[in-house]
Amino acid sequence: MLPTSGERSPHPRIKIAVVGGGSTYTPELIDGFARLRDALPVAELVLIDPAAERLELIGALARRIFARQGHPGRITWTADLDAGLDGADAVLLQLRVGGQAARNQDETWPLECGCVGQETTGAGGLAKALRTVPVVLDIAERVRRRCPDAWIVDFTNPVGIVTRALLSHGHKAVGLCNVAIGFQRKFAKLLGVAPERVELEHIGLNHLTWERAVRVDGTDVLPTLLARHGDALADDVRMPRALLDHLGVVPSYYLRYYYQHDAVVKELRTKPSRAAEVAAIERQLLDLYADPDLAEKPGLLSRRGGAYYSEAAVALTSSLLGGGTAGDVQIVNTLNHGTLPFLPDDAVIEVPAAVDSRGASPLPLRPLAPLFAGLVANVTAYEHLALEAALKGGRDRVFSALLAHPLIGQIDYADRLADELIAHNREHLTWA
Repeated sequence: MLPTSGERSPHPRIKIAVVGGGSTYTPELIDGFARLRDALPVAELVLIDPAAERLELIGALARRIFARQGHPGRITWTADLDAGLDGADAVLLQLRVGGQAARNQDETWPLECGCVGQETTGAGGLAKALRTVPVVLDIAERVRRRCPDAWIVDFTNPVGIVTRALLSHGHKAVGLCNVAIGFQRKFAKLLGVAPERVELEHIGLNHLTWERAVRVDGTDVLPTLLARHGDALADDVRMPRALLDHLGVVPSYYLRYYYQHDAVVKELRTKPSRAAEVAAIERQLLDLYADPDLAEKPGLLSRRGGAYYSEAAVALTSSLLGGGTAGDVQIVNTLNHGTLPFLPDDAVIEVPAAVDSRGASPLPLRPLAPLFAGLVANVTAYEHLALEAALKGGRDRVFSALLAHPLIGQIDYADRLADELIAHNREHLTWA
């Protein structure tokens, strides 16, 4: 393992395990590890996945990517979780319980009730949490047994709820999302500056965040950014320019589900689900990955989603393993601990944090205005109830979580959605 003093060992022997390594997105992660090997010099990278055929294709491509970029690290793959975890210094979680088929359900049956169908928000997001939390906690217990000093980096959605589950059970875990780094890169391009000069005052919960300041070399340029590039930013988050001007911030794309719920439902009813689109892209990607001459991530992968995740993952993992400077600041999902005083300490928030080998510590933040704090408090309450339902099961707990969600919140909707959720996920719910 890397030393914790902030100084690099001259010959570190880092092992990274990727659970869900058979994902078609994995080549993006591999490319990041290959390009950024000075930041995180990996000696061994093991891909773990029960889907043997996909794993073979992606593992072979991963080796070719490392070889093409001259990375000396060793890449292996296995369906044996325990064997893959042995000796790991960090474990990255990027799994999808039920695959794209379950995601397609998450995105469709809520629409029948007039509610947003989405894999992390609303009833679909709750369904994904119920399927995912028990599986992730089982994996984390195995991490505790096989590599107890390893850090868990969670990229598995819904990241906020999954990370809260991990931390509530005492695991060494930090949640990661690519929304913040995506904004950083977009703002840098619009401003014509290097990304590392751009710092974000990114605040909220996973998939419920606002960019409240954009600092270049310490100076907040958000007002200028909105004035000069407001139309482009509004198009990017698919919300009206007038809303961004009124808020004085840049909301994440996911706020669209809250601020324009009914319009989004109407739109989603007229086109194929995102899951169907991704499934079609994945079939094309797997055909490309089977080409023995392919030794780089294909351009098509950019349509799969998750842009810049690899760079964020490398930076976070490096800091957690002691490879960065003391108190590296990164935007992560971690415990609130009084950062937002209107939330409980054990809530998981997505904010800038100082990250080192001891974990992530949120930086002090200015008070959050009621317009934003009210929604954050409401969704935090829902996430608490969602985690209770995921851990303990039972239709009553599912109903309570749905009733608490600001996108549902009505008895008739919550009642019907509870039954639909259980019916569509029964094979994944041991208590159903």
